[in-house]
Amino acid sequence: MSDSHPSKAKYTAYWVCSTAVFMALNIAMSSFGIPVPGGHLYLCDVVIVTASILLDPLAAFAVGGIGSFLGDLLFYPAPMFVSLVTHGLQAVVISVFSHHVLQKKPVLASTIGTLIGAVIMVVGYTLGKIYVYSTFEYAMLKLPYEIAQAAIGVVGGLLLCWKAGFVKLYQKLAKKQ
Repeated sequence: MSDSHPSKAKYTAYWVCSTAVFMALNIAMSSFGIPVPGGHLYLCDVVIVTASILLDPLAAFAVGGIGSFLGDLLFYPAPMFVSLVTHGLQAVVISVFSHHVLQKKPVLASTIGTLIGAVIMVVGYTLGKIYVYSTFEYAMLKLPYEIAQAAIGVVGGLLLCWKAGFVKLYQKLAKKQ
């Protein structure tokens, strides 16, 4: 996947615009959640996973980390630094796997990256909630929702990228730039 990725011509208008669009989508998807008993599920992980598979690690960090930070800053500031670190690291790991590991098997590489990214997200938010809310019990109550959100992000992002053809579309558009 990295051969056709515009990584050699970084910071083009296409790179900036695609990064900005995914950041805006992340902020939008983190502004509302699907109500479930005992909390909310946010679909921002689908955006983060999708963007991280498509984009290079720096752009992925901007979408995942900075986009989540800004979304929290606007709508729920308490965990904004947890989001910056957790989603930023999640996005970088997914992007590195998608572009630099098992290059002859990009679907497998993306799948491994997204699974590791999901673990990073669940552990990061669980530890972050212990710190932000000062209670282990609260973090444990929210753990099933973190796992569900991560699973939805992994499945949704992989389906969009590989089954719906986002990877091929992104590569085709990137080649035109």
